[in-house]
Amino acid sequence: MYLIAPSIMLALFLVFYTSAMKETELREKTKAEQIARAKAAATEKKRVIEEKARLDAQRRATERAAEDLKKEADRIAKWQGESKKIQDDTDKAFAESGAATKEIASLEAKLVSLKKAKEQSSRESFDLLKQVERAKVERRKAEIEIQRLTEMIVRRAADSSMTRAPVVTPVKS
Repeated sequence: MYLIAPSIMLALFLVFYTSAMKETELREKTKAEQIARAKAAATEKKRVIEEKARLDAQRRATERAAEDLKKEADRIAKWQGESKKIQDDTDKAFAESGAATKEIASLEAKLVSLKKAKEQSSRESFDLLKQVERAKVERRKAEIEIQRLTEMIVRRAADSSMTRAPVVTPVKS
């Protein structure tokens, strides 16, 4: 009895144990399958999220590159526009400078000719004044000469016997 009761209990224990072990193995297998499925789902979800993130990053990088290219193109266009404006202003200034230089040369030539004309006019005016003064001096000399000649004639006439009235002596009768 000492052997039969423990053997029966052992047999019962082994029956319960094996059935519990099968259930435990089944539960563990199910749990492992659930964990594997969850892990696979999480891995798939992670892969999908990573793919979305990679696509989004790629899209943003493409947009950023396009935006950078657009900014660079705008900057280059602006720079070229400013360069063209500066070049146009420079060309315009050079053209105006050339025209102003020609006008300056023309005005300087005109000024030189006007100075010569003024000098010539001043010289002619001076010569005319000189002639007028000479004429006045000559006239004065002529007047003085006329006065001298008149006085000389008057003196000679006064000294001449012809201009004196004969002295008539009264006749006594």
